[in-house]
Amino acid sequence: MNPHNQMMDIDQTVQVIVFALGEEIYGVDISQVKEIIRPTKITRIPNSPEFIEGVVNLRGQITTIINLRKRLGKETKETDNETRIIVVEYENAVIGMIVDTVNEVKYLSSKNIDELPSIITSRDDSKFLTGVGKLDDGLLTLMDLDKVFSEEEIEGMQR
Repeated sequence: MNPHNQMMDIDQTVQVIVFALGEEIYGVDISQVKEIIRPTKITRIPNSPEFIEGVVNLRGQITTIINLRKRLGKETKETDNETRIIVVEYENAVIGMIVDTVNEVKYLSSKNIDELPSIITSRDDSKFLTGVGKLDDGLLTLMDLDKVFSEEEIEGMQR
């Protein structure tokens, strides 16, 4: 057996931030998250894509804020006391993503993560989904935030 394959057999644990969009529960690797903030005043930018809410000044850095519900084609929801912005840095762009709630940080064993069914992964809009995590109280969809945007969209947010 190849030593690289043996390494892959070792049970690994990933730490994920669990957040919700409506009834759907998602998880994202904590290493992709810079910080989590409460919503603040967002300055709208004319002629930006519908899912971009605008920009905020986050400690001196202009940060693009997107509505993750809109980005995923879901019905929008009013901001409330539970709403949070998950801030990530990707390709030199700092991006904040509005989510309904951030629930907790969980540790997931790689043994409790399954691949998505092929009927889901064959859809283009599932490219940012990486798997399904099994929790004691249900399932959560694992998301790769690096793949939520196209290269062109990232370039537009770097300006």
